[in-house]
Amino acid sequence: MTHLEQRAREYARQNQERFLDQLKEFVSIASVSTDPEARSEMVRAAEWVAARLRALGVNQVEVAPTGGHPAVVGEWLGAPGQPTILIYGHYDVQPVDPLELWQSPPFTPEVRGENLYGRGASDMKGQVMAVLSALEAVRVTTGGTFPVNLKFLIEGEEEIGSPSLPKFITQNRQRLQADFCLNPDSGMLGAQYPTITYGLRGIITFELRVSGPKSDLHSGIYGGVVHNPAVALAELIAGMHDASGRVTLPGFYDDVLPITAAEHADFARLPLDDAYYLEQTGVPALWGEPEYLPDERVGARPTLEVNGLLSGFTGAGFKTVLPAQAMAKLSCRLVPKQDPAKIAAGLRQYLEQNAPRTVRWELVEFGGSPASISDVNQPGVKALQKALESVWGVQPFFKREGGSVPVVTQMQTLLGMESVITGFGLPDDNLHAPNEKLHLPTWYRGIEAMVAFLFNAAEN
Repeated sequence: MTHLEQRAREYARQNQERFLDQLKEFVSIASVSTDPEARSEMVRAAEWVAARLRALGVNQVEVAPTGGHPAVVGEWLGAPGQPTILIYGHYDVQPVDPLELWQSPPFTPEVRGENLYGRGASDMKGQVMAVLSALEAVRVTTGGTFPVNLKFLIEGEEEIGSPSLPKFITQNRQRLQADFCLNPDSGMLGAQYPTITYGLRGIITFELRVSGPKSDLHSGIYGGVVHNPAVALAELIAGMHDASGRVTLPGFYDDVLPITAAEHADFARLPLDDAYYLEQTGVPALWGEPEYLPDERVGARPTLEVNGLLSGFTGAGFKTVLPAQAMAKLSCRLVPKQDPAKIAAGLRQYLEQNAPRTVRWELVEFGGSPASISDVNQPGVKALQKALESVWGVQPFFKREGGSVPVVTQMQTLLGMESVITGFGLPDDNLHAPNEKLHLPTWYRGIEAMVAFLFNAAEN
């Protein structure tokens, strides 16, 4: 560790309380990207990030229009001969419903014990602030410079699928070009398990609508002669998996790469056995393809899930109705080499082959993105690996994440750029759920790790 790095890490430790106050201020902005009534809050969040970048000495900071919510861009290119790192993040957050389950208001951040509670505290305002706080620590201790060149892309639409981002990246290729991207929109396996994510599943989402009679019917008069759309939908969904948990859509596994012996050994090293998933989820037993480890099912195998169901009367009391319609929200998590369009075609083929003539069906596709795999031998990953080990004192874990971050694939395809993916959220942070939280001791260590990473990146 160099003298400057040591001083910067000491600065980070001495300013933890102030960094936390800044994070609270950021989290208090209700930047819910899916809510049309939150547009002013979205702009306020973008301006807040832009002001923070300007305070760090970043040049050409702009709250740039995208056709949707604005993106914040900027650059600092004062390190000739050193790598250029594009720092990605997002300032938008998920909706807060159901509000009544929150123990404290979601946009009034509150520290309870070792955790900060609030919407976006972990996903991903806390992760953005870990990087920005590290940059401040480095800048102050180096006299106003950074050891590497920096570019920034902090968007406002990640939680709604980043619909405006591909066009924005395409139009700003030169402005965003860098040696690699630092993406802290991930998390750790546990507080003592620093983690580098090198694989992300892709995704494609649908709405399946099944209809029958022209209106709701009296179930006593018409039950037994009219096929209930809710039952037909349930039968279709039930047939999408076999008894072992394999998806039955035609061609679903055609392009799935087998897990190699080396990959299996890496998965087996992870502290993610049956007991871990049982504790995290509270389910009575795990489910899925029995020939694969739990984390292999999550990180390296594709899935089909039902995300929502709606039909008939769901209010208080009872109404003996035979519903006219039924609807299901479906999503597939995809692994490398799977084509979202081919998966969509397989689902349509399944419905054509299995939907009964007694009902009508419509499949609405909301879009998707392919999976991504990053090169674990790139210099940025090596710099991060060294940084995490220096702070935690243990070798980091390499993980293929079950979730989807479409921007990683977009960086690869549109900019030819690899991403270094990490983060300091924990599995029990209640992402997308009530009482989202951030474990502060882990977050503080994450700031120090980002300080070390910046210095390490200049050495490679």
